[in-house]
Amino acid sequence: MADYHFVYKDVEGTSTQWDDIQRKLGNLPAKAPAFKPPAYTPEQDDPKDQAWFDKMTEEELEDLEDDKDLDDDRFLQEYRKKRLTELREAAKVKRYGSVTPISSSDFTREVTQASTEDWVVVCLYKDGFAECGLLLGCLDELASRYPATKFVKIISTDCIPNYPDCNLPTLVVYRHGAVKGTHVGLKSVGRRCTPESVALVLCQSEPVLNDGKSGDDDSSREAVMAGVRRQFIERVVKDHEDKDNDDDGYNSD
Repeated sequence: MADYHFVYKDVEGTSTQWDDIQRKLGNLPAKAPAFKPPAYTPEQDDPKDQAWFDKMTEEELEDLEDDKDLDDDRFLQEYRKKRLTELREAAKVKRYGSVTPISSSDFTREVTQASTEDWVVVCLYKDGFAECGLLLGCLDELASRYPATKFVKIISTDCIPNYPDCNLPTLVVYRHGAVKGTHVGLKSVGRRCTPESVALVLCQSEPVLNDGKSGDDDSSREAVMAGVRRQFIERVVKDHEDKDNDDDGYNSD
């Protein structure tokens, strides 16, 4: 009678008794450990603090208005409102930040219509004129300092047919669809054309330059004007100091 030996196989199908014997004899590699899933770790919510609010968009902050978790924390309620106000105010600020080239077909939209909401400074110029390049360099700096004021440039004869080259460069200031100021030639912005001297001329009668942080009341307007005057004085003083240092260096030789 034949002697049958039945070998038991694990339910998982990973090993048999024969395999175990062979492993003891060194004929098979060691059995791989049974798979164990990682222990469950519940997700941790971000702590509700100032940094948590700082990451949120305006819409996300608005959605928290009825959040029950904030009902008992007056500080977080107030901070949420503060952040919401900051984001809304920032959204109101138009950030132009550079001198935009326009054509005659753009003028109505980019200047006349745009000036109903913001101050618009238009530079009439032509390529190849050193004076135009100097003034445009100053306007580039002012545009970055005062991003809520719109600066554009247009070829003079594209804007006004037969406009005399002797009048270049020319600045025209618009507000509420009307011309509020005209400055013809480089001499109109002072003996030395600097961003500060141009700013002072633009703001002689009204605060044309707007950094987006100032309001519309009289105190805010005066703050803008005072800042422009202060920067102009600081630039003049610095230029004189630099000149004196250059003279001293020359005399010492």
